Amino acid sequence: MPLSTSSNFVRPDDAFRAVVEAHRGLTEEQSADLDSALVLILANHIGDIDVLREAIGLARRRMIDGQQQQQQQQ
Repeated sequence: MPLSTSSNFVRPDDAFRAVVEAHRGLTEEQSADLDSALVLILANHIGDIDVLREAIGLARRRMIDGQQQQQQQQ
């Protein structure tokens, strides 16, 4: 199964809102724990190590690219 990077949600804003709302009222540490738990639950749901590795690589590249863009703007 290839990694899908386009939205699979009929209403993607609702999915984003659900994740944001899940963090409401949590401390920074609790929020990080929630993110970790959610990632592990969804990784298990995917159940494909190659897709997981591809997703990890993509997430890291996006994070690094975003940080580099911020540094260039400063």
